[in-house]
Amino acid sequence: MTSSITDSTAGSTTGSITDRAAFGVHSVDHFALDVPDLAEARRFLCAFGFDIEDREAPETELLLRASASPHVWARVRQGGRKRLAWLSFNCFADDFEPLRAQILRAGGREAPAPAHAPQDGFWFEDPDGNLLQVRPGVKTSPGCKLSARHEAQPPKLRGASFRAHAAPARPTRLSHVLMFTPDVGRAVAFYERALGLRLSDGSEGIVAFLHARHGSDHHMVAFAQGTAKGWHHSAWDVPTVDEVGLGKMQMAHAGYKEGWGVGRHVLGSNYFQYVRDPWGSYWEYSADIDYVGAGTEWPRGNHPPEDSLYLWGPDVPDYFFENTEAS
Repeated sequence: MTSSITDSTAGSTTGSITDRAAFGVHSVDHFALDVPDLAEARRFLCAFGFDIEDREAPETELLLRASASPHVWARVRQGGRKRLAWLSFNCFADDFEPLRAQILRAGGREAPAPAHAPQDGFWFEDPDGNLLQVRPGVKTSPGCKLSARHEAQPPKLRGASFRAHAAPARPTRLSHVLMFTPDVGRAVAFYERALGLRLSDGSEGIVAFLHARHGSDHHMVAFAQGTAKGWHHSAWDVPTVDEVGLGKMQMAHAGYKEGWGVGRHVLGSNYFQYVRDPWGSYWEYSADIDYVGAGTEWPRGNHPPEDSLYLWGPDVPDYFFENTEAS
């Protein structure tokens, strides 16, 4: 996949520190996704557990908020086909101008801001042609490991709630995004050199996971090998594995039964349930993912294929790595 993964398995767990970018983004602010049917998107996303705000009349855009804050994590727009419209990153204000110069040195191609998008910050394309934005903004990635929620409750005999008392699963925040790329090594190299992300783990020819240097989940951005660029999934944090399972049930009851899970990943360690949307991408309920603290040297490596996907869970569906945008 990349020389950095190979170097790691050869004995270096830190990579080439002297070659690292001097500046880095700290968070994903939001992503914008175009879909061909906004009414169907609303049905799917309401079932998933988002708070949704309509934008403009007639309805042309949905703003997605999670349960933990009023932050807008995603913008789902009416479009001709499903595709990533853009991906927006936040940085510290003092790092913005150095990051702009760093992106251009790394080969980022400056691009105009799209219509009806935030016009601030710096807009550019990555080597696959994905439109990206960097701007000063709030740190949305967690500042520490988020432990499973244990709310104060009266003593009880049963460890689990009755189904009638179980609250619907609702995402609390965006954890990470994963995109298809025809060249995983090239994508990793660009996001390391341009945006200052760091490789967490990977499996050569299959997948690579990157975290942010200022403290983030095990992966904030990830890439899967494909024949073309494309959007694979967004992952949404929920407090415990119970909400992962409850999310699977509520989506099945809403008619969205295709996906993968419940299971547990090896790389990242999170519990997961992927739900397939009407356009062949996935929205993941995720709980208890590994955390890489600021200044931590994660023991990254190039892992065998059997460890690239899951520790336990159902077999991977044949369609899971189908890139519906490639055709």
